[in-house]
Amino acid sequence: MEIILKQDVINLGHKDDIVNVRNGYATNYLIPQGMAVMATSSAKKMHEENMRQRAHKEAAIREDAQALAAKLADIQVKITTKVSSNGKVFGSVNNIQVAEALAAQGLEVDRRNISFPGGDALKEVGVHEALVKIYRDITATVKVEVAGEE
Repeated sequence: MEIILKQDVINLGHKDDIVNVRNGYATNYLIPQGMAVMATSSAKKMHEENMRQRAHKEAAIREDAQALAAKLADIQVKITTKVSSNGKVFGSVNNIQVAEALAAQGLEVDRRNISFPGGDALKEVGVHEALVKIYRDITATVKVEVAGEE
């Protein structure tokens, strides 16, 4: 069944994408939850008109996202935490702490858009990388330095 997404759906698509899904997934979950509408011919025509009108807004959003990505690429955040004698972190450093460190530097990033390659948290002292999803296909890499408390 072909549907038009009304919001971002993880592992399926972004808002205003036209995607094919199984009938049961669409009729039992996506449509009743308000996440999608059926892609009838009239709905497709309305969708095309809306997309034409939003094209210039999309360009401005992409430009802002690329500017934020450029700022984030130059940033390195330092997070201090308790560590053991062999360099292991007690607990872990997660995306919430990275988002708070970025907010302290004046860059607001939603914590759900921050991920770590190879895991969901940092457990060792050192410099690591965090991926920040800014907009659809625009991502930035932030250096995160995990250091022990004195």
